[in-house]
Amino acid sequence: MISSQSSNPNEVPSQRNLIVFASALGVLLLYATYIFGLNVLLITGISIAFAFLVEVVFAKVRKKTIENAWIIVPLIFALMMPPTATWWMAAIGSTFGVFFGKAIFGGLGKNVFHPSVVGILFLYFAFPPYMLTKWLNPVTEDVVATATPLITLNRGIEFPYSVTDLLLGNVPGTIGETFRLGIIVLGLLLILLKIIDWKAPLAFLTTIFVVNFAGGLLSPDKFKDPLLSLLVGGVMFAAFFLVSDASTAPKYPYSKIIYGIGIGLITVIIRNFATFPEGVVFAVIIMNALAPIIDSMKINQKFSEVSQ
Repeated sequence: MISSQSSNPNEVPSQRNLIVFASALGVLLLYATYIFGLNVLLITGISIAFAFLVEVVFAKVRKKTIENAWIIVPLIFALMMPPTATWWMAAIGSTFGVFFGKAIFGGLGKNVFHPSVVGILFLYFAFPPYMLTKWLNPVTEDVVATATPLITLNRGIEFPYSVTDLLLGNVPGTIGETFRLGIIVLGLLLILLKIIDWKAPLAFLTTIFVVNFAGGLLSPDKFKDPLLSLLVGGVMFAAFFLVSDASTAPKYPYSKIIYGIGIGLITVIIRNFATFPEGVVFAVIIMNALAPIIDSMKINQKFSEVSQ
């Protein structure tokens, strides 16, 4: 989940990096609890408990100890859940993500796909009404249907949210995505402390902005406002907590840039041309699969060796 100073994605994150990264997630969790209510803590607690259960079982089967970074997966998973989710959804999704996204591959650093995203995608397809249509408005505390800023923007109707609302989290959305100002500050801090690498997140965000800007000039009906495209949905959260994941991203510097560009392009395509409102999770899982291929490209290896 966390970058190391070396280029080896299998290297276990240092205790310091783990604590800081988990603390950043904790800040978002506490703010979300303040905004959305105590159900956030229930979702998170259940996610952690069932993830730990899977970790314990596989540790006993393999006769290995549980790595310290195990808690990162259920934390990220919980932050990607809607605040209206039920406890059993958190249990199913967390179990599925850790089991099929991490444990069967052998643990941290050996997984091909981001376990948190695996769990969320399973819930998308298994329980779409719960994951995509029921949202909690933090201002009115009412459960509303299909009223997130992303869906509003995609529909091309009047956009009722200010940039301030989007930054401070006064909008419907998943648990961890709405406090975008906090995400940006925490993300930049993680980069400055060299806990995550900046290349893939920057390439990802830049691609979304540039493609929407250029596309808007050619086809304004299809492509959305480039700035709002960065501030709606899970783009900011994904940039710093999913795209930056060292265990599922390519290891070479130039490969990371290509990886980030790919996630950005797929996100824009799905958002503007597909039926699903959010394309980030699909983009991440697709590029996770392509990461080894990107690393195997000789031109990337050549330039990376020169730059290192």
